[in-house]
Amino acid sequence: MERSEACPAPRLRLLGRFGLVYGGEAVELCGNARRLLALVGLRSSVSRTFLAGTLWPEATEEHARGSLRSTLCKLPHGDRALVTCDRNAISIADSVAVDARELAEIALRLVGPSGAPGAEPVPTVLFGEGELLSGWDDDWALFERERLRQLRLHALEALAYRLAGEGRPALALETALTSVRGAPLRESAHRAVVAAHLARGDVSEAVRHYRAFRRVLREELGIAPSPHFTRMLAREDGLRSDDAGVTHGPYRA
Repeated sequence: MERSEACPAPRLRLLGRFGLVYGGEAVELCGNARRLLALVGLRSSVSRTFLAGTLWPEATEEHARGSLRSTLCKLPHGDRALVTCDRNAISIADSVAVDARELAEIALRLVGPSGAPGAEPVPTVLFGEGELLSGWDDDWALFERERLRQLRLHALEALAYRLAGEGRPALALETALTSVRGAPLRESAHRAVVAAHLARGDVSEAVRHYRAFRRVLREELGIAPSPHFTRMLAREDGLRSDDAGVTHGPYRA
């Protein structure tokens, strides 16, 4: 067997602490090499001009391009390439598995028009705790972190509704609560929790959760839940709108 066939595919970890597994072993990279690989890994393909200007914003164009060439030479060069380069762009190699891109691809399928097929298993990657490039404060990293966070939250909510509709309310509830944990004041996440409770026929828990959210929203932001949220409970048989705490606009005591 050829050596290249025996060598496992490289894996790039961008969720939580940066990590690179190459040739089956963890590899330490210098700071610039980590930043270069992370940005290319997130965007798949990046122009040389954009990459040099983003990673070395205060340098002259000539110096930034020189730093880019020098940093590329510091990447591991073995049986499997990490990046491919041409005159205009640098791309992540097809063989490199990037956890953040895998998460984004799954999330995009879930929030798409048809969502993920019901036969697919629950994607556990959505339940991970690590934020993108934790501790990095580069402007581009902050933007990508928020983009992925929002996409993940939307996907968790979409998955919660899908699971509730498939008759799996316990999993739906866990999924919705994971979204709440990621964004405690996000109303759409709390609506997914209430929908999961209602799918179980547990109106009392749905009302309890709604009231708890209403209280936190009032204390933190001085506003009330949206009419859409209150109507989720007000239309339940035997539940009056004042029981749901219907209040529109800024909170009134």
